[in-house]
Amino acid sequence: MPVVRDLRVLLRLRDFRRLLAVRLLSQSADGVYQVALATYVVFSPERQTSPGAIASAMAVLLLPYSVVGPFAGVLLDRWQRRQVLLHGNLLRAVLACGTAVLIVGRVPDWLFYVSALSVTAVNRFVLAGLSAALPHVVDSPRRLVMANAVSPTAGTLAATAGGGLAFLVRLVGWDSDAVTVLLGAALYLCAALAALRMARGLLGPDPALVQPGLRAALAGTARGLRGGVRHLAQRPPAARALAAMTLMRFCYGALTVMVLMLCRYAWSDTDSKGLALLGLALVASGVGFFAAAVVTPWAVERLESADWLGQEGPLRWVIVCAGVAAVLEPALGLPFAPAPMLVAAGVLGLITQGSKIATDTVVQSAVDDAFRGRIFSLYDVFFNVAFVGAAGVAALMLPPDGQSPVLVITVALLYAVIAVATGRPRPA
Repeated sequence: MPVVRDLRVLLRLRDFRRLLAVRLLSQSADGVYQVALATYVVFSPERQTSPGAIASAMAVLLLPYSVVGPFAGVLLDRWQRRQVLLHGNLLRAVLACGTAVLIVGRVPDWLFYVSALSVTAVNRFVLAGLSAALPHVVDSPRRLVMANAVSPTAGTLAATAGGGLAFLVRLVGWDSDAVTVLLGAALYLCAALAALRMARGLLGPDPALVQPGLRAALAGTARGLRGGVRHLAQRPPAARALAAMTLMRFCYGALTVMVLMLCRYAWSDTDSKGLALLGLALVASGVGFFAAAVVTPWAVERLESADWLGQEGPLRWVIVCAGVAAVLEPALGLPFAPAPMLVAAGVLGLITQGSKIATDTVVQSAVDDAFRGRIFSLYDVFFNVAFVGAAGVAALMLPPDGQSPVLVITVALLYAVIAVATGRPRPA
């Protein structure tokens, strides 16, 4: 099979394996850290969590990236990306240790959020850098779809595994969010050390574009962003893929808040049972992410001949994913029972990750390397704004126990709109 052959070739590429190792370690640390934050904010016995509280926490942690993200993109197109991966993970290791100290000290919430924000802010540079660097470690454009299936999906699975490891740490008796955060810090340190195995200039950008002075790079931020937006506007497939993925992220964010509230109140009478159900939802999503890595390259290849979908290449897979979600999400979600909702978590994991693989491929193929850093950072900003916006909408629609048929149906309709709008033929 061509898919299996391409996968074997990719895994024989030394630099691809090394970049993948950095992603796996970095995102497993993200999973550990995020679960520690979730359990501290949502499942602490002394806290009475509400949808509004969850939305507020997401806003505090994510919205500032609307400012940080564009700067990250412009800098990534000037800084050597290997150095970003090295120093970014080192900085996160130090900052995560600070978060652990604050948790032990029972400081005011605002100080805890500032610390958590500092850790996750650096994440914008690291994740955007990993995506922008990927074409530099793949030997042909044809295998870029497979690379996008393997690398980001493996990273998402690593984050899921990190989350599972965080749950395991608590189950074996280390019932402390601070200990879990320190485990994440250790993994960030390992990711930094793994980045040292790659040559300094391997991941781009082209040396002629690297500006050694920070002041010169920041001075060109506005011009760089305008150039990035113009570049994206001139590439309709990339712009359409980003729009579809942003709306799908909105859907995923709204459903995430709903599942958190269901685990906290509707499905459990104890915090430990709620955490266990949340852990099962993570596992189900992880299975979906893994399935996406296997299915997406095969599906994209098969859909090449499907002219009725109205688009070309990987965008056809985005259309199929959104259409399937529009049908299955209400069928599985409206019973508001744990078993079908866990199935829904797996299905939406496959759909969301499959669409992301396709979107990453479209953007990497359509966007010039000199613009990839800022485009992927804008991509990241869209993700954050959509997720926080979804949390805010969910906070207005959800009752205290999380059971809202209106929200489920609204999300299904939005998936249908995504499928129809993405499938519209481009103007001649």
